[in-house]
Amino acid sequence: MTDHLRPGVLFDLDGTLVDTNYLHTLAWSRALRDAGEWAPMNAIHRLVGMGADQFLPDLLGHDSPEASAARPGHYNKMIGDAVAFPGAAKLLRAVHTQGLAVVLATSASDDDLTVLRKILDADDVIDTHTSADDIDRSKPDPEVFVTAMRVANIDPRRALAVGDSVWDIRAARAAGIGCVAVESGGFSQHELSEAGALDVYQDVDELRRQLNTSPVALLTRQA
Repeated sequence: MTDHLRPGVLFDLDGTLVDTNYLHTLAWSRALRDAGEWAPMNAIHRLVGMGADQFLPDLLGHDSPEASAARPGHYNKMIGDAVAFPGAAKLLRAVHTQGLAVVLATSASDDDLTVLRKILDADDVIDTHTSADDIDRSKPDPEVFVTAMRVANIDPRRALAVGDSVWDIRAARAAGIGCVAVESGGFSQHELSEAGALDVYQDVDELRRQLNTSPVALLTRQA
């Protein structure tokens, strides 16, 4: 039975709603050096959006508990430089006004999520969230989106994800839902389209301005 389920939008946070991807890149670079490891920052950036469970094996070919332990300290020193992208909170409010559930579905830890939600300043329209602490496998595994839909009682047939990376798109597709992408995380329109994004926008403010002609509008008609 799906009568109690509702339509909704699952929002990635880092690189989508809040400008943090390059902070993560620098934090990982410093953490790797602490652990006696090294990778070029361009390679690190390409994998931001994955959780540490997949990030380091993909980047290094092996895990590094020392780097994973060191990263939060470096990131916390820089979190004060994080800002919400223009229009981010307005987009969430516009989606909420359309009668759609608004869910944060992120690979960030609960501690990071708490800070970023304060920066975003839109708690009044966020229905719920899932984070790295709620799942065993991070993006591009679909678990974060599957869990978010279950927690928020969202019908997968009337759900979309919004993200900034190919990992978001792959996770959404594996979860059986479409993904609208933004270029603000550093991936190009071509890369995001090739990965399977339903549509690509420069940033969330452009998506907000074009909301009524975006794939999100289809959910609104079904609400």
